[in-house]
Amino acid sequence: MKAKKHNKGDSRMNKRYDLVVIGSGPGGYIAAVKAAQCGMSVALAEKADLGGVCLNRGCIPTKTLIHSTELLDELKTCESIGIVANNISYNIKQIHERKENVMETLRSGLEALLKKNKVEIFKKCATILSDSKVLLKDEFNKEEEVILETDKVLVATGSKPVKPKISGIDLPGVITSDDLLMMNYKVPSKLVIIGGGVIAVEFASIYRSLGSEITIIEAVDRILPGMDIDISKNLSMLFKKRGVNIYTSSKVNEIKSENGLKVCFEQKGETHEELAETVLVAVGRKATTEGLFGSDLKPEILNSAIKVNENFETSIPNIYAIGDVIYGGIQLAHMASAQGTNAVLLMNNKKPQYNLDNVPSCVYTKPEIASVGITKEMAETQGISANVGKYIMNSNAKSLISMEDRGFIKIVFDEKTRVILGAHMMCANATDMISEMTAAVCFGKTIEEMASIIRPHPTYNEAASEVFSELFKID
Repeated sequence: MKAKKHNKGDSRMNKRYDLVVIGSGPGGYIAAVKAAQCGMSVALAEKADLGGVCLNRGCIPTKTLIHSTELLDELKTCESIGIVANNISYNIKQIHERKENVMETLRSGLEALLKKNKVEIFKKCATILSDSKVLLKDEFNKEEEVILETDKVLVATGSKPVKPKISGIDLPGVITSDDLLMMNYKVPSKLVIIGGGVIAVEFASIYRSLGSEITIIEAVDRILPGMDIDISKNLSMLFKKRGVNIYTSSKVNEIKSENGLKVCFEQKGETHEELAETVLVAVGRKATTEGLFGSDLKPEILNSAIKVNENFETSIPNIYAIGDVIYGGIQLAHMASAQGTNAVLLMNNKKPQYNLDNVPSCVYTKPEIASVGITKEMAETQGISANVGKYIMNSNAKSLISMEDRGFIKIVFDEKTRVILGAHMMCANATDMISEMTAAVCFGKTIEEMASIIRPHPTYNEAASEVFSELFKID
């Protein structure tokens, strides 16, 4: 498919594209490149920095900070393995400067990738006027407007932090994860985190390592409530050992400005107060759709998220959506990338590449956490007779060599068929090891098939051999 040009004006501003992608995060840029490789003429609109939330306000900056703080923690304990490091300290400015350098390197690489694939980049705000017209505006120069004509539109605008309706939520010092990543040169002495999900526990790990006093306040009965219960329990134990205060089954009623900030909350009928220099609100994210559609365009939207069908098409034909912006979706960067690829292939009447039924989830605490498939409890609610195999990493040679904290690998399988239904891991390198387990779940592998694989020694991954061998059924 070739771009069709009008006769007048700047050719960039008068082309008709096969596809206009709005948003350059992991879903948007992957979709744009895939579409170009399929022969489509593609325009990509991005109002901020290339890379979206993941690269600029999410995965990449947080994991860069985690890498620095984990090295700091290792240095603090290195005398136990015969390495002497005196006067250990950190420079928060340099830590954040490295974070910015990593982000800039990746942004540059992303821009080069898009240009290599002949994707036209427009650094402007986008509003969809119809299924064939997208208005682009410059935030700082309202007169510079561009209308792109297109055959199809793909929305990949991602999500943003939720701020619940709590009295005092807008006080200075009450911030979201976006704001906290911008605090380049300051480490709060006391950080109270409202919420106990993935974002909350990762920032708790970072700032505890940097010396902040941390308190987590979570509404339900455990942190990481969406993950296997053993993961939640073990992380709670490790956090408490490291001095992190955790309140579960708690409701925040008010935040006051008194001697800094004071968070007032209830737990099982009792009132509590926690003083803080900074309060991080990490209770979830919501789809970014404000100003996305023109006044005459009304796709089906629920709770700010866009509804799509199995082909990622919205209620308006030829307008598609992927990633965090869609209703009922899984808010993970790799899920958005997979959806972007599948959506483009479906647009071109091709078979989707990715199986979206089993998506691994990762948490970058120490030790790392990763999960795929279902838990035993979930299997039972589906009427499946499931069983569990578990291996404690204390006996793993690589874990002992590396002085890793308590961890485990847990496998859920169907008792009748022996097919693996899920894997839940809390150990070093779990976020890398989960890919093998994802393949096992996706392809319906049995315990015996996974036990037949030789894994190298000494590695963290040979723990998988231990758990599968223990469950191995001899005929």
